Amino acid sequence: MGRYVYDFTEGGRDMADLLGGKGANLAEMTGLGLPVPQGFIVTTEACRAFLASGAEPDGMSREISRHLSAVETAAGRSLGQPDGPLLLSVRSGARFSMPGMMETVLDIGLNDASVLGLAKVSGNERFAWDSYRRLVQMFGSTVMGVDAELFERAMTLLKERRGAPDDLQLDASDLAVLVETYKNLIHVVTGEDFPQSPAEQLRLAVLAVFRSWNGERARLYRRREHIPDDLGTAVTVQRMVFGNLGPDSGSGVAFTRDPATGRGGLYGDYLSNAQGEDVVAGIRNTVPLAELEQLDPASYRRLREHLRTLESHYRDLCDIEFTIERGTLWMLQTRVGKRTAEAAFAIAAELVDEGLITADEALSRVSGDGLAHLMFPRFDTSVTGDPLAHGLPASPGAAVGAAVFDSTEAVRRAAAGEKVVLVRQETTPDDLPGMVAAQAVLTSRGGKTSHAAVVARGMGKVCVCGAEELTVDTEARRFTTRDGTVVEEGTVISVDGSAGAVYPGAAPLADSAVMRYLETGTHAEQPDNVVDAVARALHLADRTRRLEVRANADTPEDAARARRFGAQGVGLCRTEHMFLGERRKLVEQMILAADGDTREQALAALLPLQRRDFVGILEAMDGLPVTIRLLDPPLHEFLPDHTELAVRIATTEAHGDLPDPHDTELLDAVNRMHEENPMLGLRGVRLGLVVPGLVAMQVRAIAEAVVERRRAGGSPKAEIMVPLVGAVEELRIEREEVERVLAEVSAESGIEVTCPVGTMIELPRAALTAGRIAGQAEFFSFGTNDLTQTTWGFSRDDVEAAFFSAYLDKGVFATSPFETIDREGVGRLVGIAVAEGRAARPGLTIGVCGEHGGDPESVHFFHAAGLDYVSCSPFRVPVARLEAGRAALARTGASDSR
Repeated sequence: MGRYVYDFTEGGRDMADLLGGKGANLAEMTGLGLPVPQGFIVTTEACRAFLASGAEPDGMSREISRHLSAVETAAGRSLGQPDGPLLLSVRSGARFSMPGMMETVLDIGLNDASVLGLAKVSGNERFAWDSYRRLVQMFGSTVMGVDAELFERAMTLLKERRGAPDDLQLDASDLAVLVETYKNLIHVVTGEDFPQSPAEQLRLAVLAVFRSWNGERARLYRRREHIPDDLGTAVTVQRMVFGNLGPDSGSGVAFTRDPATGRGGLYGDYLSNAQGEDVVAGIRNTVPLAELEQLDPASYRRLREHLRTLESHYRDLCDIEFTIERGTLWMLQTRVGKRTAEAAFAIAAELVDEGLITADEALSRVSGDGLAHLMFPRFDTSVTGDPLAHGLPASPGAAVGAAVFDSTEAVRRAAAGEKVVLVRQETTPDDLPGMVAAQAVLTSRGGKTSHAAVVARGMGKVCVCGAEELTVDTEARRFTTRDGTVVEEGTVISVDGSAGAVYPGAAPLADSAVMRYLETGTHAEQPDNVVDAVARALHLADRTRRLEVRANADTPEDAARARRFGAQGVGLCRTEHMFLGERRKLVEQMILAADGDTREQALAALLPLQRRDFVGILEAMDGLPVTIRLLDPPLHEFLPDHTELAVRIATTEAHGDLPDPHDTELLDAVNRMHEENPMLGLRGVRLGLVVPGLVAMQVRAIAEAVVERRRAGGSPKAEIMVPLVGAVEELRIEREEVERVLAEVSAESGIEVTCPVGTMIELPRAALTAGRIAGQAEFFSFGTNDLTQTTWGFSRDDVEAAFFSAYLDKGVFATSPFETIDREGVGRLVGIAVAEGRAARPGLTIGVCGEHGGDPESVHFFHAAGLDYVSCSPFRVPVARLEAGRAALARTGASDSR
């Protein structure tokens, strides 16, 4: 039997795996000498044991009782004693922060007898009954499974009867009535009574928190944040302190820096005469933390000192929950705070300037996903016009969508392809599916530390909170502005999370300042600390990374843009994109050719067009490698659609006319070339082996483009890549053709043209026989899109919409294998190919050109696998540069914060 319970004095922040993030940080604050109410932690091991067996682990109750006795001794009161009881909070605390996703129960220890004692000892009868109603309400919904909405309706009905605008206007007798109503609700719904035994309340609350680890919203949050399902949650049990004892009491949330922008100073929300749950839930609008300095100068001063201590100790933005109980400040929680992408870059740079962290640590604290978010467009505020309303800028960015007023509707519309904005008075954890589905979240209540703000920032969602000018009517499914404008469900609105503004219709967009910097290499007219921070991070990443970053580019324009974004070459130039548009007719002519002469004429017409394309790309990437993939897709993709042709011919014949002979010829060709599964048919290297002259034409176009650039004084570095090789013999035959044409062009031009010849590794057989293939290949490039399809045995175009969402829901995938590399399957093939390829050809250059080349997590895998470069779309190049630097730091032991 293991040990399941630890006192706050026995732990520290390095024990987060065992004690959870909340418990470990409470222990850390206790060790720092900060005012933390006494308590203990039931470990994640206890949770895992409970979830595995369905029963309370042996010995856990005895350990809890022993640690509870220590808390009672320190407090001078015992749990549930009639004359002034000790009350406890029971909170979840996983290894990684999951705000609002699991359960909390406050005021454990109150019952029909002890509530009277609490009233007497506190001298505040209303406070005692308010605490009791909170316990019954939380316990009823969290532990006993009563729909929380039933309690809210009972509260609303009582306030309407009393004419009370909020719960503060209800007196002690009102709250006593509400307690009885709540207890009756529990009995009617469950057939059981609210437990009067404080020990039983504690036991059941701990087990309820354990169960909430597998609750729907917790599972959904973990899937989105890629948090493992097998970690379990710890439970923190702590002596209650009370912010709802009157005007000299209150609760708040504070940040050592602005989590939305990264600016220094104290930021947060405070609510007098309230418990912490009131602040986070946003049921009453808070006041800015700065107002606490006027309300309670001594507590504000102490809080500021504690915040400085914590930021210096953690060397990062800290998020703190606190309570003031009749002028005494208590610290209830701290953690490294969630922040927006903008804040993450700004804070990391400022902490370096302040000497708290190193530049390497700063790089480890930002991310490619965050950089991608900063590259998104923002609203062009010069032409947006007057906003409908203003609120707090809780999470920056620009989002446009149809207003919806509940989570279910947000999910439904988003699944149908519609962009939506979730509008609520305030969000609760039950709104998580709608928040995930929405482009933005808008609330009329709550502050920057409300549930909506915290969760939206963590997800990178645009969010405006506390837009008090809006009256949100969820039943009528509309909101009304202060000037009387009514916005019905389905109406398109624009939410500016950077300015805290809401606009009617779809507001126009403008490039972000970060995108302007990446495009031009210069800052905007005014200094921008975020742009400067991004520039510094990318500079350090470029200095640190081992992986080169190239781009997938098929046009000179794409290649030039990629180079501006920092690409070190083109890792994939897809020649099939050059056969589209007006050139399709020449491809049709080549496919339909009845003899060699006609085919040669079509290829001869295509040659100068291909050469011109290659000249432009080689010029844009002068001096850098350009890997050109020979034609890959099946030829029938260049022919008209079968159904369209058949309908056109049938319609003509129905009118008594003869069909166009060209249409008939095309239909015959489409039928002749039809494949049940083109992905596994006549494509890639197979085309070069069975279509005479095709490879020669493409190689000649490449070679002549190299000659033209050399004559113009350029330094072209073309590489020729053969796709879909499964057997070394395929590559050997095609390579002979390539080298023959290169030799011909060299002789004709008088300029020696040498282009490395390599292959894409995109079939499992190629990966498994990489040692033999390396004998004919001067480089490998993993085509991870096709390698994923052929390894898993499914076509991306067919299966993503068909069952991927179900696979994600059921946990078959943690994330789509087309977004992040499947390390266990596809990744293992990559590892085999790298090892065997380099064993056969030491120094073999190896890269990746599938979409995974721009995925942050996959970049770390490719670094560890020993690849030389990743290649991705031009707009992902800065992301890949940053992550390649972070990957190099992670491998050398630099810290990597989630």
